[in-house]
Amino acid sequence: MRSMEKLKKHLRTGQVYRRADLVKWSKSIDRHLAQLMDDGVLVKLRQGLYLCPRFSRFGQVASDPAKLCRAFLKDDDFLLTTPNDYNALGLGMTQLYNCYTVYNHKRHGRFELEGQLFNFHMKHRFPKKLTPEFLLVDLVDNLNQIAEEREKVLERVKSKLPELDPQRLQSVIKRFAKVSTQKILRGNLCSFL
Repeated sequence: MRSMEKLKKHLRTGQVYRRADLVKWSKSIDRHLAQLMDDGVLVKLRQGLYLCPRFSRFGQVASDPAKLCRAFLKDDDFLLTTPNDYNALGLGMTQLYNCYTVYNHKRHGRFELEGQLFNFHMKHRFPKKLTPEFLLVDLVDNLNQIAEEREKVLERVKSKLPELDPQRLQSVIKRFAKVSTQKILRGNLCSFL
């Protein structure tokens, strides 16, 4: 089997690949990658990062943001969120955002992957999954980055505190909150304990 066919055989639509992942199926990887991009089989996302696009009758389908992050970071240890997740708290927030926040241990900075914006933040600790308690703490941590009136959001956060599990909230505050957030939330939480 020719090297190019061998490489194509291993490509799956909707998957993101690193150049290093594809080398094992091609003896002339750079030439083959260039040809696959010319043929529209692969799309270059960044240096060394390629997407095998998936299409519907309406055009190219956007990739799963988690797959993009996994390939970009070469790691599964990250937490993917978006400011839109704060809406799940029921605080009456109205803005919609077109970006993701990725808490991880490897990268820091703002990157565009397949037309989507990702803000990578290196953190020592972050939870494995989103919880209402973490979302509330993260919202207060990032109040300056959202397009909502700060004081109104803080008032709504205070009214939300009695609905959350106080022990879990205390734990999340202790483990993940900035010092300023700890002061805000602990001061307001005392009245509910």
